[in-house]
Amino acid sequence: MTPHLVIDKEGHKTGLTFTEIKSPEECSILMYRDDAADLYLSPEEVDEDYIREAKILLVSGTALAQSPSREAVIKAVRMARENEVRIVFELDYRPYTWSSPEETAVYYTLIAQQADIVIGTRDEFDVLENRKNRNNEETVSRLFHDAPELIVMKHGVKGSYAYTKSGETFKGRAYPAKVLKTFGAGDSFASAFIYALIKGKKIETALKFGSASASIVVSRHSSSEAMPTVADIERLIASYAHS
Repeated sequence: MTPHLVIDKEGHKTGLTFTEIKSPEECSILMYRDDAADLYLSPEEVDEDYIREAKILLVSGTALAQSPSREAVIKAVRMARENEVRIVFELDYRPYTWSSPEETAVYYTLIAQQADIVIGTRDEFDVLENRKNRNNEETVSRLFHDAPELIVMKHGVKGSYAYTKSGETFKGRAYPAKVLKTFGAGDSFASAFIYALIKGKKIETALKFGSASASIVVSRHSSSEAMPTVADIERLIASYAHS
Protein backbone atom coordinates (compact mmCIF):
# COMPACT_ATOMS: atom_id res chain seq x y z
CA MET A 1 0.00 0.00 0.00
CA THR A 2 1.42 3.38 -1.02
CA PRO A 3 -0.79 6.24 0.23
CA HIS A 4 -0.07 9.93 -0.31
CA LEU A 5 1.56 9.45 -3.70
CA VAL A 6 1.70 12.69 -5.67
CA ILE A 7 0.86 12.39 -9.37
CA ASP A 8 2.80 14.52 -11.84
CA LYS A 9 0.43 16.24 -14.25
CA GLU A 10 2.94 18.44 -16.06
CA GLY A 11 4.39 15.84 -18.42
CA HIS A 12 7.70 15.24 -16.65
CA LYS A 13 9.39 11.92 -17.28
CA THR A 14 9.74 8.75 -15.27
CA GLY A 15 13.42 7.87 -14.80
CA LEU A 16 14.68 5.07 -17.04
CA THR A 17 17.62 2.75 -16.37
CA PHE A 18 19.44 0.30 -18.61
CA THR A 19 21.84 -2.21 -17.12
CA GLU A 20 24.35 -4.51 -18.79
CA ILE A 21 26.06 -7.48 -17.19
CA LYS A 22 28.80 -8.83 -19.45
CA SER A 23 30.66 -10.96 -16.92
CA PRO A 24 31.23 -11.22 -13.15
CA GLU A 25 33.94 -8.57 -13.58
CA GLU A 26 32.18 -6.17 -15.93
CA CYS A 27 28.79 -4.51 -15.56
CA SER A 28 27.45 -1.08 -16.38
CA ILE A 29 24.43 1.07 -15.72
CA LEU A 30 22.95 3.88 -17.83
CA MET A 31 20.38 6.14 -16.20
CA TYR A 32 18.15 8.71 -17.89
CA ARG A 33 17.24 11.30 -15.27
CA ASP A 34 16.75 14.42 -17.39
CA ASP A 35 13.55 16.23 -16.38
CA ALA A 36 12.65 13.35 -14.02
CA ALA A 37 9.25 13.69 -12.35
CA ASP A 38 10.44 12.99 -8.79
CA LEU A 39 12.62 16.10 -8.84
CA TYR A 40 9.50 18.22 -9.35
CA LEU A 41 7.92 17.40 -5.98
CA SER A 42 7.04 20.84 -4.61
CA PRO A 43 6.94 22.13 -1.02
CA GLU A 44 3.18 22.60 -1.37
CA GLU A 45 2.81 18.85 -1.86
CA VAL A 46 4.48 17.95 1.45
CA ASP A 47 1.82 16.77 3.94
CA GLU A 48 2.63 17.51 7.57
CA ASP A 49 -0.10 15.19 8.88
CA TYR A 50 1.44 12.31 6.95
CA ILE A 51 4.91 13.09 8.31
CA ARG A 52 3.55 13.40 11.85
CA GLU A 53 2.22 9.83 11.69
CA ALA A 54 5.55 8.36 10.52
CA LYS A 55 8.19 6.56 12.58
CA ILE A 56 10.99 7.76 10.31
CA LEU A 57 11.46 10.28 7.52
CA LEU A 58 13.95 8.86 5.04
CA VAL A 59 15.72 11.45 2.88
CA SER A 60 17.72 10.51 -0.21
CA GLY A 61 20.55 12.76 -1.32
CA THR A 62 19.30 12.49 -4.89
CA ALA A 63 16.17 14.45 -3.94
CA LEU A 64 18.36 17.43 -3.03
CA ALA A 65 19.95 17.72 -6.46
CA GLN A 66 17.43 20.12 -7.99
CA SER A 67 14.59 22.51 -7.22
CA PRO A 68 11.77 22.28 -6.30
CA SER A 69 12.48 18.82 -4.86
CA ARG A 70 15.26 20.12 -2.60
CA GLU A 71 12.95 22.75 -1.08
CA ALA A 72 10.32 20.06 -0.52
CA VAL A 73 12.90 17.97 1.34
CA ILE A 74 14.01 20.91 3.47
CA LYS A 75 10.39 21.56 4.41
CA ALA A 76 9.77 17.88 5.20
CA VAL A 77 12.86 17.77 7.43
CA ARG A 78 11.71 20.84 9.33
CA MET A 79 8.28 19.29 9.87
CA ALA A 80 9.81 16.02 11.02
CA ARG A 81 11.93 17.79 13.61
CA GLU A 82 8.97 19.84 14.84
CA ASN A 83 6.94 16.63 15.26
CA GLU A 84 9.80 14.59 16.81
CA VAL A 85 9.97 12.17 13.88
CA ARG A 86 13.40 10.58 13.44
CA ILE A 87 15.23 11.59 10.27
CA VAL A 88 17.48 9.23 8.32
CA PHE A 89 19.66 10.78 5.63
CA GLU A 90 20.97 8.31 3.03
CA LEU A 91 23.59 10.24 1.05
CA ASP A 92 23.03 8.38 -2.24
CA TYR A 93 25.41 10.54 -4.29
CA ARG A 94 24.87 10.52 -8.06
CA PRO A 95 27.31 13.05 -9.54
CA TYR A 96 25.51 13.44 -12.87
CA THR A 97 22.49 15.00 -11.13
CA TRP A 98 24.49 17.83 -9.53
CA SER A 99 25.96 21.05 -10.93
CA SER A 100 29.13 21.04 -8.81
CA PRO A 101 30.76 19.39 -5.77
CA GLU A 102 30.44 22.67 -3.88
CA GLU A 103 26.68 22.73 -4.40
CA THR A 104 26.39 19.12 -3.25
CA ALA A 105 28.36 19.80 -0.08
CA VAL A 106 26.13 22.76 0.84
CA TYR A 107 22.87 20.81 0.69
CA TYR A 108 24.29 17.57 2.07
CA THR A 109 25.63 19.45 5.08
CA LEU A 110 22.34 21.29 5.59
CA ILE A 111 20.40 18.03 5.90
CA ALA A 112 23.10 16.02 7.68
CA GLN A 113 23.21 18.63 10.45
CA GLN A 114 19.51 18.01 11.16
CA ALA A 115 19.34 14.23 10.70
CA ASP A 116 19.34 11.67 13.50
CA ILE A 117 21.07 9.01 11.39
CA VAL A 118 23.38 9.54 8.40
CA ILE A 119 24.29 6.61 6.11
CA GLY A 120 26.77 6.58 3.24
CA THR A 121 30.00 5.26 1.79
CA ARG A 122 33.33 6.75 2.79
CA ASP A 123 33.47 8.43 -0.64
CA GLU A 124 30.01 9.94 -0.11
CA PHE A 125 31.10 11.45 3.20
CA ASP A 126 34.04 12.97 1.33
CA VAL A 127 31.48 14.58 -0.98
CA LEU A 128 29.53 15.89 2.01
CA GLU A 129 32.70 17.50 3.38
CA ASN A 130 33.95 18.50 -0.10
CA ARG A 131 37.40 17.20 0.69
CA LYS A 132 39.24 13.92 0.38
CA ASN A 133 41.32 11.74 2.64
CA ARG A 134 39.46 12.55 5.83
CA ASN A 135 39.39 9.64 8.23
CA ASN A 136 36.21 8.36 9.84
CA GLU A 137 36.95 9.76 13.27
CA GLU A 138 37.42 13.31 11.98
CA THR A 139 34.19 13.10 10.01
CA VAL A 140 32.01 11.78 12.80
CA SER A 141 33.51 14.21 15.32
CA ARG A 142 32.47 17.08 13.07
CA LEU A 143 28.96 15.76 12.47
CA PHE A 144 28.35 14.97 16.13
CA HIS A 145 28.54 18.69 16.89
CA ASP A 146 25.06 18.85 15.32
CA ALA A 147 21.95 16.63 15.52
CA PRO A 148 23.19 13.19 14.35
CA GLU A 149 23.17 10.44 16.98
CA LEU A 150 24.30 7.61 14.69
CA ILE A 151 26.57 7.66 11.64
CA VAL A 152 27.08 4.64 9.39
CA MET A 153 30.01 4.48 6.96
CA LYS A 154 30.31 1.73 4.37
CA HIS A 155 33.69 0.56 3.12
CA GLY A 156 32.63 -2.03 0.52
CA VAL A 157 34.32 -5.39 0.93
CA LYS A 158 36.09 -4.09 4.04
CA GLY A 159 32.79 -3.93 5.88
CA SER A 160 30.99 -1.07 7.58
CA TYR A 161 31.22 1.00 10.75
CA ALA A 162 28.56 2.56 12.95
CA TYR A 163 29.47 5.39 15.32
CA THR A 164 27.26 6.71 18.11
CA LYS A 165 27.40 10.15 19.67
CA SER A 166 27.92 8.48 23.05
CA GLY A 167 31.28 7.19 21.81
CA GLU A 168 30.56 3.58 20.78
CA THR A 169 31.92 2.09 17.56
CA PHE A 170 30.53 -1.03 15.90
CA LYS A 171 32.20 -2.93 13.07
CA GLY A 172 30.08 -4.79 10.53
CA ARG A 173 31.49 -7.53 8.33
CA ALA A 174 31.01 -7.84 4.60
CA TYR A 175 29.49 -11.16 3.59
CA PRO A 176 31.08 -13.01 0.64
CA ALA A 177 29.09 -12.96 -2.58
CA LYS A 178 29.38 -14.09 -6.16
CA VAL A 179 29.07 -10.57 -7.54
CA LEU A 180 27.06 -10.10 -10.73
CA LYS A 181 26.81 -6.32 -10.46
CA THR A 182 27.34 -3.56 -7.90
CA PHE A 183 24.23 -1.41 -8.31
CA GLY A 184 21.45 -1.82 -5.76
CA ALA A 185 23.86 -2.47 -2.90
CA GLY A 186 23.38 0.94 -1.29
CA ASP A 187 19.59 0.83 -1.31
CA SER A 188 19.51 -2.73 0.00
CA PHE A 189 21.97 -1.96 2.81
CA ALA A 190 20.04 1.12 3.96
CA SER A 191 16.62 -0.52 3.82
CA ALA A 192 17.68 -3.59 5.78
CA PHE A 193 19.64 -1.55 8.32
CA ILE A 194 16.68 0.77 8.94
CA TYR A 195 14.27 -2.18 9.10
CA ALA A 196 16.37 -3.80 11.82
CA LEU A 197 16.46 -0.59 13.88
CA ILE A 198 12.69 -0.12 13.58
CA LYS A 199 12.22 -3.68 14.80
CA GLY A 200 14.25 -2.88 17.90
CA LYS A 201 17.39 -4.80 17.00
CA LYS A 202 20.79 -3.66 18.24
CA ILE A 203 23.10 -1.61 16.06
CA GLU A 204 25.53 -4.50 15.50
CA THR A 205 22.63 -6.66 14.30
CA ALA A 206 21.39 -3.86 12.04
CA LEU A 207 24.85 -3.73 10.44
CA LYS A 208 24.63 -7.47 9.78
CA PHE A 209 21.19 -7.03 8.19
CA GLY A 210 22.48 -4.24 5.94
CA SER A 211 25.59 -6.13 4.85
CA ALA A 212 23.73 -9.39 4.25
CA SER A 213 21.06 -7.65 2.20
CA ALA A 214 23.66 -5.90 0.04
CA SER A 215 25.52 -9.18 -0.46
CA ILE A 216 22.37 -10.89 -1.68
CA VAL A 217 21.40 -8.09 -4.08
CA VAL A 218 24.78 -7.87 -5.82
CA SER A 219 24.67 -11.61 -6.43
CA ARG A 220 21.33 -11.40 -8.28
CA HIS A 221 20.16 -9.85 -11.52
CA SER A 222 17.94 -6.77 -11.36
CA SER A 223 17.82 -4.35 -8.45
CA SER A 224 14.43 -3.83 -6.79
CA GLU A 225 13.30 -7.33 -7.75
CA ALA A 226 16.51 -8.71 -6.23
CA MET A 227 15.77 -7.28 -2.79
CA PRO A 228 15.78 -10.12 -0.24
CA THR A 229 13.15 -11.09 2.29
CA VAL A 230 13.84 -11.00 6.02
CA ALA A 231 14.11 -14.80 5.91
CA ASP A 232 16.77 -14.55 3.17
CA ILE A 233 18.80 -12.13 5.27
CA GLU A 234 18.51 -14.12 8.49
CA ARG A 235 19.48 -17.31 6.68
CA LEU A 236 22.65 -15.74 5.28
CA ILE A 237 23.64 -14.28 8.64
CA ALA A 238 23.09 -17.62 10.34
CA SER A 239 25.24 -19.42 7.78
CA TYR A 240 28.24 -17.30 8.80
CA ALA A 241 27.48 -17.12 12.53
CA HIS A 242 30.52 -19.18 13.50
CA SER A 243 33.01 -17.97 10.88
